[in-house]
Amino acid sequence: MGTLEEQNNAAKTISFMMAVTLIGKVLGLYRDRLLAVHYSTGPAANAFFTASRIPRVFFDAVFASAIAACFIPVFSEYLTKKGKREAFRFAGSFITGIALLTGVLSLVGMAFPQPLVALFTDYPDPATTELAVSLTRVMFPTVFFSGVAFSLVGVLQAQDHFTAPALMSAVSNMVIILYFFTLDVRLGIFGLAGAYLLGWFLQGAILVPPLFRLGYRYRPGLDVRSEGMKKVFALMGPVMVSTWVQPINQAINGRFGSQLYEGAGMSALEYASNLYLVISGTFILSVTNVIFPKLSRLTAGGREGEFQNTIRQTLRVCLFFVLPMSAGLMAVARPLIALVYGGGEFDAFSIGITSTALSWMSLGMAGYAVQNILSRAYFAKQQGRVPLVAGGVSILVNLVLCRLLTGRFLVAGLALTSAVSAAVYALLLFLPLQRGEGRILDGGALTDLLKMTLASAAMGLCVYRALGGLSALLPGGKLGELFALGACAALGVVLYFLLALILRVEEAGLCVSLIKKTLKRG
Repeated sequence: MGTLEEQNNAAKTISFMMAVTLIGKVLGLYRDRLLAVHYSTGPAANAFFTASRIPRVFFDAVFASAIAACFIPVFSEYLTKKGKREAFRFAGSFITGIALLTGVLSLVGMAFPQPLVALFTDYPDPATTELAVSLTRVMFPTVFFSGVAFSLVGVLQAQDHFTAPALMSAVSNMVIILYFFTLDVRLGIFGLAGAYLLGWFLQGAILVPPLFRLGYRYRPGLDVRSEGMKKVFALMGPVMVSTWVQPINQAINGRFGSQLYEGAGMSALEYASNLYLVISGTFILSVTNVIFPKLSRLTAGGREGEFQNTIRQTLRVCLFFVLPMSAGLMAVARPLIALVYGGGEFDAFSIGITSTALSWMSLGMAGYAVQNILSRAYFAKQQGRVPLVAGGVSILVNLVLCRLLTGRFLVAGLALTSAVSAAVYALLLFLPLQRGEGRILDGGALTDLLKMTLASAAMGLCVYRALGGLSALLPGGKLGELFALGACAALGVVLYFLLALILRVEEAGLCVSLIKKTLKRG
C-alpha cells in the first residue's frame, strides 16, 4: 500500500469517525439541554452532577489508563508478534481482571458514598449533599459497566475497528433523551440516574456483535503471571498518574465550584465542560483514537522514523484547526450557551456564569489537544515516566491556582485554572520530545504555529465585534441567536483561512490544493 493511499485511508477513517462521533456529541448536547431546561443549576442538578462525576473520576483515574494506555499497546504487540489466538487469550484475562476490580469498587462505592461526596464537594446546603449521597449510591455501578465496555473497545480499536465504539455515546444518549420525554415527570432525578445506568450497560452490549464478527469469544480466566499482564502492571503505575490529570483536576475544580453561587458553580462548570468537549473532543478525540493504535503498531514494528513523522503531522494539522476553534469559542460563548441551554429553568443568571466558564475554559483547547496527542505517543512507546512527572506537576498547578484565583475571580478563575493546567501538562510532554535530532517540530513548524495563533486571535476579535453588530440587527429568540452564530461561524472560517494563506501557513496551502483536486475530480 502506497503512502498516499495510506494517508487517504487515514483521512477517510478520521472523517468517518468525526461524523459518527459528532452524532453522539450532538445527542449528548441535546441531552444536556434537556437537563438544563428541567433542572437548570439548582440543587437537583448540582447533586446529580456530583453523583455522576464521582464514579467517572474513579474510572478515569484508575481503569481508563489501564485500558487505553496499557492494554492497547500490549494487545497490539501480541497481535503483531504472537497472532490473534494468543492476543485474544490475553484480552480475556485482562477483561476478567478489570471486571473483578470494577465490580468490587462499585460495591464499595455503593456502600460508602458519604465520605466520597464529602471529599468531592462542599455544598452550603445539607439537603443538596444528602441528595448527592443517595444519587451516588445509585450511579456507582457505572464503574463496572464502563470497565467492561472500554475493555471491549480496546480489542476493537487495536484491530482498526472504530464504528461501534464511536456509536456508544449515541446509544446511551438516546436512552436518556427518551427518558426525559417519557418518565422524567413521574420518576424525577432518581429515574434519570437509572437511565444513565441503562445507557452505560447498552454501550457495552452493542460491542458484542462486531467482536463476534472478528472471531473474538470471551473466555473467563485470570492469569496475572502471563507476560502480557506483567507488562500491563509494569506500565500502569506511571501511566495511571499521568492520566489522572483531567479527572482529578475536574474533581478539584468541582469542589471549588460547589462553594460558588450556593452550589451552582458545580453545574455551571459541568455544562460548560460538556459543551467544550463536544466542540473540541469531536475533532481531537477522533484523531487520537485513530492514531494511537497506529502508533502502537509502529513502535512494535520498530519503525521510529514513521512514528516521529506521524506525531509531527498530527500535531500540526490538529493545531491548525484547534487554535481558531478556541478563539471562536471565546468570542461566541454567551450566545452559544443561551442557544444551547437557555430556556425553561435555565435563566439569565445560569447563562451568565456558564458562558463565563466556557469562555475562559476555551483558552486551554490547544493544550488539551497537544496533551492528548503526545501522551498517546509516550504510551504507545510504553514509556510512562515523563507523563507521570508532567501529570503530577499539572495537578499541583491546578490546585494552587484554584486556591489563588477562585475567591477573587469566581467561576472565571476556575475555568482559567483549567486552561493553564492543560497548557502546563502539554508543555511538559512536548519539551522532552524536542531534544536531540528526532525533535517533533523544527523552526519552520514553530513559526507556522505562531502564524496560526496570530490568525486565530485576529479572527476571534473580528467575530466578537461582528457578533455585537448582528445581535442588534437580528430578531431575538432562538432563531436570531442561531442566525447570528451561523453568520459568525462562516465569517470566522473564511477570515481564518484567508489570514492563514496571507501568512503562508503550510496547512492552509494544503487545504487549497485538496479543494482544487476535489473540484477537478467532480
